[in-house]
Amino acid sequence: MRLIKQNIRKKGSGTVMLMPEVPEDMWHAYNLIRQNDIITAPAIRRVKRENATGSTVTNRVHTTLQIVVTSVDFDAQAGQLHVSGKVAEENEYVDAGQYHTLDLELNRNFTLEKSQGWDSVSIDVVREAIDPRKGAEVVAVVMQDGLANICLITEHQTILQQRLETTIPRKRQGRIADHEKGLTKFFQTLYETLLRHVDFEVHKAILLASPGFTAASFQKFVFDTASSSQNKALLPNREKFIVIHSSSGHLHALNEVLKSPEVLARLKDTKFATESRSIDEFHALLRKDDGRAWYGPKEVTRAVEKGAVGRGGGLLLISNQLFRSQEIAIRARWVALVDKVKEQGGEVRVFSSQHESGKRLEGLGGIAAILTFPLDDLDEGDDDEDDEAERNAETSAGDIEPIQQNTASLPDDPSGPDEQMRI
Repeated sequence: MRLIKQNIRKKGSGTVMLMPEVPEDMWHAYNLIRQNDIITAPAIRRVKRENATGSTVTNRVHTTLQIVVTSVDFDAQAGQLHVSGKVAEENEYVDAGQYHTLDLELNRNFTLEKSQGWDSVSIDVVREAIDPRKGAEVVAVVMQDGLANICLITEHQTILQQRLETTIPRKRQGRIADHEKGLTKFFQTLYETLLRHVDFEVHKAILLASPGFTAASFQKFVFDTASSSQNKALLPNREKFIVIHSSSGHLHALNEVLKSPEVLARLKDTKFATESRSIDEFHALLRKDDGRAWYGPKEVTRAVEKGAVGRGGGLLLISNQLFRSQEIAIRARWVALVDKVKEQGGEVRVFSSQHESGKRLEGLGGIAAILTFPLDDLDEGDDDEDDEAERNAETSAGDIEPIQQNTASLPDDPSGPDEQMRI
């Protein structure tokens, strides 16, 4: 994502102009745009007009529309984002109040104004989106004889790109040749499909996982086929292929693949590897039952209130799904909790709901914490206290820090008394 222009005030008001550059950026935009936000972007509108003869002519016109968001729809597989809402400013083609759906496109700017101001979590989403160090992508093929799931694993999503399934004759006495012929045909189809989905210059690794020796056999087939065809893109990147054992070729086995020592060692600096290690560390402490690992909204909130998720090893694990709540008070509660942990010196890791580790966290209520010191009976407090804490939760957007990008800084807006901050 490229930051084109920003005009965010210290108190959280203002706008940001962004340009999505890769499909992954649509995921960031999906996490950024919420109901009642105001978005301005290029649009195509079907317009009916009456010509000189009195007949009606319908034309498609290119224009720029500003809408108040009512819903956001994200298609992860296609990398498309559709934002629907009411037109806020009329122009020659459309009246205010009419409905329109904007299709955000790559390499086209859009401007966003937050209805409730820019809180710290929204600012962090933009920071992460414009970070030039992001973008390490991995292709994983989870397979068994006759079945293969090709997945793209980005910093924030796990996307099923294609599923291949075919029938291979069983290896029986007198029919071994039929089995080998069927397997070779399956490997050839999978090889051709893999070449369409892999950019060997961009993708950091290609994981081949299966029970038994299927993955190893397919790796040999890939290298032999590439050598015979002199594939100049694949051959110099042979070291990117990693063969891993999995319990099956079905998609659910991807979680154990990403937890394997070989993968974690190769991809230790990526976001999803860090998330996987964090959730594993949490479960290890939970099994010890020593009072340092807690999960659930009320339990974690109480731990933060007691200062147990602060400096010295405190870690808050929270799903980005919680920040998508359309209830302002609920979102404000989680933003305030994140801000409080940071103020106390603790670390916050926002998990992507589109990764396996994020789904594991959602199974714990979407929030968990590793404490700096043990606490007991966090699940036995007074519910009235929690309700009051939730009602009093407020965002801390008034003191948010500026976002920085490794580009030339933009000039400050001289207008208005409210000091401007930089992204």
